[in-house]
Amino acid sequence: MDQGTFKQTALKETALLFGLLFLGFVIMPIAIYWIGPRVLGEFGGHGYSDFFGGLSARIRGGDLVAWFFVLSPYLVWQILRITLFAFRASSGEKRD
Repeated sequence: MDQGTFKQTALKETALLFGLLFLGFVIMPIAIYWIGPRVLGEFGGHGYSDFFGGLSARIRGGDLVAWFFVLSPYLVWQILRITLFAFRASSGEKRD
């Protein structure tokens, strides 16, 4: 792999990481706060700011569950990529 291809791949992967981190840290908490009470019942606390503040405090505190929640979109994407790669490798299909 030449240096130009490496830089391009690294830039794409970094953009993917930050995009999916945005999804996990901003979009998913909004969706959970909005949909959660309909599915799970009311949250304790005083609105979205209390919910998000609690989540961000847990992240800053190093809570592994909170980190897993935030990183889950990226982790799911990587698991799907690895699964697809393994499926293609086992079937003998060449990757473009």
